[in-house]
Amino acid sequence: MTAGLLTGQGMPSREGDLSIEGHGMEPIPESARYGSVARVFTVWFTPNLVPAAFFLGTLAAAGFIGLGFWTALAAVVVGNIVGSILVGLLATMGPRTGMAQMPLARLAYGKSIVVPGLLNWLSCIGWDGINSVFGAAAISILTGLPFVVSLVAIVICQGLLGILGYEAIHTFEKYMAIVLGVMFVVVTIAILGQASTGLARADAVGGADQIGAFILYSTIIASFVLAWALYASDYTRYLPASTDGRRVFWWTVLGLSLGAGWIEVLGLLVADKATDAGAVDTINKILSGSPLAALAMLAIGIGTVAVNAMNDYTGSLSLQAAGIRVPRVVSAFLVAILGFGVTLWLNAGDLVGKVENILLFLSYWIAPWAAVVLADWWLRRGRVDARRLVDFSGLHSGVLALASALIGFVVSLPFQQSSLGEDIRKATGLPINAISDDVLHFADLAYVVGFAVVFVVFWVGARSMAGQRLEADPTSA
Repeated sequence: MTAGLLTGQGMPSREGDLSIEGHGMEPIPESARYGSVARVFTVWFTPNLVPAAFFLGTLAAAGFIGLGFWTALAAVVVGNIVGSILVGLLATMGPRTGMAQMPLARLAYGKSIVVPGLLNWLSCIGWDGINSVFGAAAISILTGLPFVVSLVAIVICQGLLGILGYEAIHTFEKYMAIVLGVMFVVVTIAILGQASTGLARADAVGGADQIGAFILYSTIIASFVLAWALYASDYTRYLPASTDGRRVFWWTVLGLSLGAGWIEVLGLLVADKATDAGAVDTINKILSGSPLAALAMLAIGIGTVAVNAMNDYTGSLSLQAAGIRVPRVVSAFLVAILGFGVTLWLNAGDLVGKVENILLFLSYWIAPWAAVVLADWWLRRGRVDARRLVDFSGLHSGVLALASALIGFVVSLPFQQSSLGEDIRKATGLPINAISDDVLHFADLAYVVGFAVVFVVFWVGARSMAGQRLEADPTSA
């Protein structure tokens, strides 16, 4: 077992095989492929049953948005569908190549994968921190244990799952989809009994301001599921190459949209009752005096483990994709430990501001990154020799991919809407947020603008570079 763990040879062989997955970012060979495509639904549904989604639901009534229930509900639907479509497209690459998402991005990015690889590794740590704030608070309320002790318990559980790897995560998400589903059905019924004022909440803005608020809120909602784009094929790479890509796509879209959308709607229903203390305290206050409060806290704790295990696993693969030679299990453990530190920082104060900045400003690079990956994939018509991506020294420079992503990111800056961007604008005079603030009534179109610009720049650049060979020629069989 130790030798396999360190050399990256250990792979699960069937559903329910909970041996340690020592295998790293290398392609999964055809002989090792297995699994039901239906599990793609549960691996995306379960980790979105978390307080972070509830928190986003309550933001609709915040002063900087001010949407009523029905307008916000429409934004939740639009945001989740738009964000999950991109994840679904990327998830189909897993069965085709046997590779995880960030390692597969070496196709387009070459050696420059170091930049997005490290960014995603840091993002996984950040998401660990955000989720654990809520999870540890819930366990603390449930058990009476100090916050730090509750946090340690969550980190240990998620770390074990992340170390065990792909099959342990799929199995956990599959059964917890049932457990958490039942728990949240009960919680939903209880919340509906107190949601009369939430349903009647009207928009606090009108005209162009209402349209701007709708787009901004849709973008915030989309950013939550869009972040999974960096994880997409990590959880489909063991599926047989013959797996129907359309089924992978639709199970991904349904899992993400239904999981995140459900909990976000619960937040919408009680947005007027939300407290400054946060999502967990709001849920506990609404259900106080009822056994349902304990049930909700337990569900939150389980959900936190479910989502953070995926952060740890994907973070480990992203670090390897960046060319850092470290065993996958060691990297997964490192993500969990560093996430512990981020949680303590977030819990020290100003949680709302910190989370907003992570969701928006720090995630704006995802759409440009994905535009390059998709453009490159379609140029190649999905014909890839994934084995040639393992050796970092043999990769091309990736200058075109990185330059395209940077151009799109810079062009999108005036279309962004984040408090951190506003602070930078005031301090430096840079036009961050400028068009969003001054023209678009605070609508945030950075994802759309960034994606479109990068896609066009990379597509035109790649087509014009006649004779340049990447790891796999777009026209080769």
